[in-house]
Amino acid sequence: MKIHLKTYGCSQNIADSETMMGILNESGHIFVDLEDADLIIENTCTVKGPTESKFFTRLKRLKEYGKPIIICGCIAQTAKDRLKEFSTVGPDNIAAIAEVVEETKNGRIMHLTERLDNKRLCLPKIRVNPYIEIIPISKGCLGECTYCKVRSARGRLHSYEPEAIIRRAKEAAKDGVKEIWLTSQDNGAYGLDMGTDLPSLLQEIIKIPGDHMIRIGMANPQFVHRYLNRLIDIFKSERVYRFIHMPIQSGSDNVLKVMKRPYTAAMCREIVKRLRTEIPDISISTDIIVAFPGETKKDLDATLRFIEETELDVLNLSRYWARPGTEAAKMKQIDGKTPKSRSLMVLELFEKVGKKRNDTWVGWEGPIIVTESCKNGTYTGRNYSYKPIIIKSDLPLVGEKIEVTITAATHHDLRAEIINQKLYKPITSTSLRWNKGR
Repeated sequence: MKIHLKTYGCSQNIADSETMMGILNESGHIFVDLEDADLIIENTCTVKGPTESKFFTRLKRLKEYGKPIIICGCIAQTAKDRLKEFSTVGPDNIAAIAEVVEETKNGRIMHLTERLDNKRLCLPKIRVNPYIEIIPISKGCLGECTYCKVRSARGRLHSYEPEAIIRRAKEAAKDGVKEIWLTSQDNGAYGLDMGTDLPSLLQEIIKIPGDHMIRIGMANPQFVHRYLNRLIDIFKSERVYRFIHMPIQSGSDNVLKVMKRPYTAAMCREIVKRLRTEIPDISISTDIIVAFPGETKKDLDATLRFIEETELDVLNLSRYWARPGTEAAKMKQIDGKTPKSRSLMVLELFEKVGKKRNDTWVGWEGPIIVTESCKNGTYTGRNYSYKPIIIKSDLPLVGEKIEVTITAATHHDLRAEIINQKLYKPITSTSLRWNKGR
């Protein structure tokens, strides 16, 4: 059967789609564009209200094709009442996707959303990007955030066995991937439900030989603070990108308390200061929510001061959107033009901060890994600090390591010229294979 699969959201969702593709490939199915498909699969995200609204708008259009539709992912888990006419597969049930496809194509609706502790790292997969291995290390989280629906979609923390994670990383290294991403709802919480922790896992993964880099990914501040000394040692490894995604959400302790985020702005400042002292060229990414219920102008000013003082490298900004079923949705909302105006204030400040940070890289020369082909003959590569570097070439560069010099900077990326296009041997397509779930 010809299947169209669309993925929304985070790297965890991409990993889920890769697993479903591997399972369906083994069952003889192929993947095609929407117009050519016999059946449609939507792997959804529920983190933000606009993303969910966009999905339901798209779903109305998809129904006009008259093709069977299967809804997977977080919305399938959290919005069951709105999806009764479609087959649904929750995040814990993707191992059954082939069965659901067979039943759905024959006109039978299936709803699989029960909580399961399956051995998902033993399942087959096909990499969306053949040069990047995405490894889920856990599902769920330990948080009680008042604004978030992810807990209701993914459940409480369940860490996967270190041996299974390490085995998959070794297989990916043998396949010749250029990057290994560790992903979950909160990498920082890894192992706390099974007597281990993230640094212990990383210490084993960095021992794996190969021509690849490891991206640690997202970890909440309270866990980064707990393991800070050990994480600093790990970031100094030549195998690890000097990059961390640490979602702070607000620079105001008052707002953090209402959000039920178990840390303070002072703790986050301490983390940034230590990281920058020990690893000056580390890239630090964060998430900020503005116009959270009860946020005052004073609270916003605290967030602006935090951004200006810490000079973070990447800022993912969200206007607060009430998520049905969450505590924050029941609080008095900030409405009118205030959310938009506050968003603009944060963005304007970060454009200056981000540009200032990136300007320090102008003139740098060194190797980058090219992992993405973009428009108009451009490519995106990453250096050891995971800085996005845009280059232009008429030759196919994806999968190569090349040497560049940085010539310009914006607040969100660097621009470069190629010095040596044959510095490293590229991966050949025959050296890449999809994991058959050994």
